[in-house]
Amino acid sequence: MTDLGMTAAGEPFPSLDGRRFKAVENSSDGQVSGETQFVFSQEGRLVHAHYSGGTIDLGFLVGVASGGTVEFRYVHVDRAGLIASGHSIDTIDVLADGRLRLHERWKWDSKIGSGTSILEEIR
Repeated sequence: MTDLGMTAAGEPFPSLDGRRFKAVENSSDGQVSGETQFVFSQEGRLVHAHYSGGTIDLGFLVGVASGGTVEFRYVHVDRAGLIASGHSIDTIDVLADGRLRLHERWKWDSKIGSGTSILEEIR
């Protein structure tokens, strides 16, 4: 059992393990685009993902899930060979069709900038 909290309907949030996501929105300071895909793994409260696509060659997320949110640290290498890192708090929503949506509030640690983005599960 994971400690992700409960949905608005009072049901436990499903695990992120094995789920694939893509970005559907991002702030102008961000590098993730609709071409970026994320593949998640979860063991209990520990969540991690790798991502790539668009301007990102390779990226990783590592975080802890609790109460319907996940706190992440991220790092990636972009197509120009630059390494960037930051942190985010992701809120999890369950869509009507059962897919998950992550609402991210993020901030760069390696450079100036912050914003929001939305990731949606791909089936």
